[in-house]
Amino acid sequence: MTSTDSPSRAAQTPDLNADVVDPTLEADVFARGCNSRAALQNATGRWGALALAALNEGPYRFSALRRRVDGVSERMLSQTLQTLERDGLVHREVLETIPPKVEYSLTELGADVAAKITALIELLESQVPKIVASQASYDARNQLSLSES
Repeated sequence: MTSTDSPSRAAQTPDLNADVVDPTLEADVFARGCNSRAALQNATGRWGALALAALNEGPYRFSALRRRVDGVSERMLSQTLQTLERDGLVHREVLETIPPKVEYSLTELGADVAAKITALIELLESQVPKIVASQASYDARNQLSLSES
C-alpha cells in the first residue's frame, strides 16, 4: 500500500479539539460546549459562590478566607481559587513579605459576578422561614406517601 492509498494521518488521529468551542459563536449556557457553562458552574458551585461572596467583602489571605468559608478543605479552596482565577474572576497576589503571603481579591469581572451572587444569597437568607416551612411540608408529604407504600 502506498502512502497515497493509506488513510491520512489526520483521519486516523482523533480530533482532540472536538469539544473546543468556536470563540466567534454567541454564548449560550444551555449549549453543551459553551464556555459560559463551565464558568457558571465554577462561579455558582458550592465553594465558588461562597468564595466569591466572601471576597466581595474585600481581599483575603488564604487562611482567613478558609476560616470565612467555614467547612471548605484547604485542598478544595485551593482548587476553587485556581479555577476562579483561570476564569478571570479572582486575582492572586504574592505579597513580598517574609515569609511570603498570598492575598486573593476580585477582578472587575469577579466583582460584578460576586455582586449578583451576594444578592441571591441575601434573597435566600431573607426567605429562610418560608424555605424551612416548605421543606417541612414537603418532607411530611413524602413521609406520608412512603408510609402508605
